[in-house]
Amino acid sequence: MPIPVVHHPLYVAPAPARSQYQWNKNGLVRDLLRDSSASLDWHEPEPMPRAWIEAVHDPDYVAEVIETRVPREKERRIGFPVTEAVALRALAVPGGTYLAAKLAQRHGFAANTAGGSHHALHDTGAGYCVFNDLAIAANRLAEEGERVLIVDCDVHQGDGTAALMAGRGDVATYSIHAEKNFPVRKARSTLDVGLPDGTDDVAYMDALTTSLPALVEDFAPTLILYQAGVDPWEGDRLGRLKLSREGLVVRDKWVASLARARGVPLASALGGGYGVDAMEVSARHVASILALGGG
Repeated sequence: MPIPVVHHPLYVAPAPARSQYQWNKNGLVRDLLRDSSASLDWHEPEPMPRAWIEAVHDPDYVAEVIETRVPREKERRIGFPVTEAVALRALAVPGGTYLAAKLAQRHGFAANTAGGSHHALHDTGAGYCVFNDLAIAANRLAEEGERVLIVDCDVHQGDGTAALMAGRGDVATYSIHAEKNFPVRKARSTLDVGLPDGTDDVAYMDALTTSLPALVEDFAPTLILYQAGVDPWEGDRLGRLKLSREGLVVRDKWVASLARARGVPLASALGGGYGVDAMEVSARHVASILALGGG
């Protein structure tokens, strides 16, 4: 069965000045997927309605982004200027994560080729994240009657998602991350698993497989949003863990099998991955999507 993949041309925004983020990786992920032998079913999302974004983020901050007048201090916290292209991308990405979730409800799994912007908070972006697509999509899906579990395997804690979804009975958050990595001040997820620097494949999988199933059992989600960051890799520029490439694939296949065994739809967002070689970073993301989709 083809893997449903969500992509929008707006994901590939020109790099703003002074940005350290690799803006071309979303286009490279698309190209590498197209060049692979995997059977794929491509979908283009609608931009997320402004009201759905404002249900999670401060309307004043949403206006600042849309009107490209984000204050300098917030841009510094985000890590790059919010240009018109960045603002359009920020509207498209949550729509992609939401569409991936709707496709997963029909097909079991779907992937967004962007997203996982888990550091964005109520009234500001942070850590290369403008709007929190995971929280926006989860909030909307919960309003539609779903019980949403956000599983975050990025090397950095999903602090924004945890803060935005705190106290919800219909949304739960799980984050397994390098404890000493960014952000310095952690939020409180439903369940946090902080790992020591240098955690390898075996220790990582032991921590994941002994913590996540119990939360799935207790919370009983009807849908899982998966932040599939590939920055736990040992060579990642911003990671502090020591997973091998094979270890990342094992992780993703295990998460997919957990969801499948319980009959819970699984939608993935790209998440973090950093390095000087954009093609190498993109290849890690593609391997993740194919592992999750069984390709």
